[in-house]
Amino acid sequence: MGIPADRLRASIEALAAIEPGFAAGLARFGHPEPRISERGYESLLRTMVGQQVSVAAARSIWAKLDAAVGGAGNPDNLLAASDETLRGAGLSRQKIGYARSFAEEVATGRLPLDNLPEDDEEAIAAMTRVKGIGRWSAEIYLLFAEGRADVWPAGDLAVQVEIGHLLGYEARPSEKAIRALSEPWRPHRGALAIFAWHHYGHRRALKGADAAPL
Repeated sequence: MGIPADRLRASIEALAAIEPGFAAGLARFGHPEPRISERGYESLLRTMVGQQVSVAAARSIWAKLDAAVGGAGNPDNLLAASDETLRGAGLSRQKIGYARSFAEEVATGRLPLDNLPEDDEEAIAAMTRVKGIGRWSAEIYLLFAEGRADVWPAGDLAVQVEIGHLLGYEARPSEKAIRALSEPWRPHRGALAIFAWHHYGHRRALKGADAAPL
């Protein structure tokens, strides 16, 4: 689902109208493409599998896992697989435990991903009660899979770096500072996170002094 392209564009333009730093960043690198994932178990499991590894490694592990269990998008398939099978697909012992916990919560209906609370914080709380789902994973799911426009992943390092850069900070602001700063940016903070990742990626691609993180 994700935030639709027209809504994403409108939100970023609204942010640029109230913050000169965002306007300058938009003029520099333009609008980002939408970030969209399918709603449901598979998308959140992919996020869990990809934690703390590179994008390329996450894709490789997912492909191996999908083949090994006969369809990783079905929680019953993961629950039926042995630990040896899951390790062979590239999951660590910790991630095996997390994945099994998550699959069981979904399979039993204790975590109804198709009927999460409408309030963002309540939805995050429902997901983070599951072992292995942290706040960042819950926020990314709500933003990319459900298109919740004001979800604000302030704990994301790239978001911290890029917001600090766009606002002219000399050092990377903390998660607490980023959350406090974000109040005037409601209800567009999800779009701002997507724009921050977009801007961060372009700066890094330049490989110059301006691309160096704070």
